[in-house]
Amino acid sequence: MLFRFPPRLFRLLLAFALAASSVAARAQTISTTAPHAVVMDSDTQSVLYEKAADEPVAPASLAKLMTAELVFRDLKKGSVTLDTTFYISEHAWKTGSRGGTMFARVNTNVRVEDLLRGLIVQSGNDAAVALAEGLGGSEENFAAMMNVRAVELGMTRSHFTDAWGGDDPAQVTTARDMAILAEHIIKTYPNYYHYFGEKEFTWSKVRQLNRNPILFMDVNGDGLKVGNEKDGDYNIVGSAVYEGRRLIVVVLGAKTAKERAEESRRLFNWGFHGFDVRTLFQADETVGTAKVYGGETAEVPLVSDAPIRVMTQRGSPERLTGKIAYMGPLIAPVAAGQPVARLKVYQGASLVLDLPLKTAQADDQGPLTQRARDAAFELGVQLFHKGMASAMHAIQKRAAAKAPASAEEP
Repeated sequence: MLFRFPPRLFRLLLAFALAASSVAARAQTISTTAPHAVVMDSDTQSVLYEKAADEPVAPASLAKLMTAELVFRDLKKGSVTLDTTFYISEHAWKTGSRGGTMFARVNTNVRVEDLLRGLIVQSGNDAAVALAEGLGGSEENFAAMMNVRAVELGMTRSHFTDAWGGDDPAQVTTARDMAILAEHIIKTYPNYYHYFGEKEFTWSKVRQLNRNPILFMDVNGDGLKVGNEKDGDYNIVGSAVYEGRRLIVVVLGAKTAKERAEESRRLFNWGFHGFDVRTLFQADETVGTAKVYGGETAEVPLVSDAPIRVMTQRGSPERLTGKIAYMGPLIAPVAAGQPVARLKVYQGASLVLDLPLKTAQADDQGPLTQRARDAAFELGVQLFHKGMASAMHAIQKRAAAKAPASAEEP
């Protein structure tokens, strides 16, 4: 992995760090009683706060968010419609009787739109299984589809074994992965996201309220989902908008439903009122460069499709640092518009921004003489590193041989 740190990026981050440290006396901090949490700014994808965000936990009904994503994807592709009907099997009906249910009747056909409402508003296990069987042929096949999709979305620490969030030790997720999924759903499926904001749904003459508490708070919440385990772990993935800014808050493992609601409210209020937006680069502005092996030029510029903005905590004394990471050097020919690197920005030890960078222009394969020079240089670099590693090993071995033996404890 090669890291390149452009001078302008360094100057920008240093300026922001100095500005933050000049008002350190007004620094605002936050903590939560929940064991796992993430606060993410949706526009910049900046992580404003995290606590044990990568530790695996049981998702419970948050697994239904992945089920919804797969349904939304097929709706967007046109392979199903809201009027498509799926069969309520005995398995779906029985699974509904084990917890949340939309009260779908066995051996009937229900529209996809109604199943989505049953899934999202009523957290119906029967709706989840009916959608899984309708799209995947079986719930087992659908779970495999969920895991493939999770990898595609960058949810690297999640694994699903069913469509509704059953109590299976192999079924896990993390606070960060849930934030990634929520951000993706909000931005990719604006035509369907509104279902998460519906406060009630009636099916089979049974009226049920949405269990998401942020829909009924004063934080302008409009989604997404709650879940809880039998042993009392209460989870929430929520989103709210204030003065044009959208935040995503994830709280996992709260001890009670009240704690889950209060902690998510506190994190929303803190995130909305304790941060400033900093613009690092405009869209298509060169952020840095990546070295090219065997190309007509030695480097290609790297850019972002959208403006690069980062949220900085007001009054924080922690410096911003950043780096561009990529596997390199790139091998010519290099096409324009290829995602080849990531920009990572940290505030203190916390990763607050992680965005892809693409090549701004193409770089064709250079003449034979250029490729020969690059090959010779690359070989020299490899030999240098090999020699350094060998020398360090010899020094460490010699130092260990000459070190005095430590005294034994009496």
